[in-house]
Amino acid sequence: MGSTAITVSNSYFSHHNEVMLLGHSDGYLPDSAMQVTIAFNHFGIQLVQRMPRCRRGYFHIVNNDYTAWEMYAIGGSASPTINSQGNRYIAPADPNAKEVTKRVDTEEGQWAGWNWRTEGDMMVNGAFFVPSGEGLEAIYDKASSTDPKSSALVDQLTAGAGVLGGPRDNGEAAAYAGVNYAGVGTGGGGGGGAGAGGMGYGYLGMVYGSGGNWSCRADLTLQLTSLFLALFALICLHPL
Repeated sequence: MGSTAITVSNSYFSHHNEVMLLGHSDGYLPDSAMQVTIAFNHFGIQLVQRMPRCRRGYFHIVNNDYTAWEMYAIGGSASPTINSQGNRYIAPADPNAKEVTKRVDTEEGQWAGWNWRTEGDMMVNGAFFVPSGEGLEAIYDKASSTDPKSSALVDQLTAGAGVLGGPRDNGEAAAYAGVNYAGVGTGGGGGGGAGAGGMGYGYLGMVYGSGGNWSCRADLTLQLTSLFLALFALICLHPL
């Protein structure tokens, strides 16, 4: 049996291409029993696709905030069951990327029977979700892990998403404008580190709660560690 009973919650994602892939491969049958919950996450700026991409299994996508994507938000292959409830989907400006969903490398004649539904989702800026399957409630039992809240509460439900002290997209777009993937400012302040908003990004798009010169921080950490070890050795050699 493959992995199951997985929850991804209260996380903050930004600046990434292939965000999340669930399932080993289309042909890996043990993943057919996989159950995954994606809840209370904030999918922020400069994300491209796979939020998530699902292979086989059962997926409850509930009360997340999607603030644009470049290709699609939720994708799948090999007949996954996807239950989307109480999310907010804000489509990008690109008129060719308004669809939330994508059936990957599959013809409509094949995916028409897959069980994908949207229920209580908020569609903004022309976003639309293409449902499929029979739509029977019992089919989604294994893709229902918690009672969804109203999509009108998404701001509150995702307000704490991400690391403590981390930045948010809401009302802070200007803070991101001067930051690139390596955490080097591209406008405003000079030098390396956090850029305009005092924030830094790692190479994988992870957001650090505060910026600054990371090489200097590493040097300081090394010095403090050396000092601690020296004091520890001194105490051991000359106990009080």
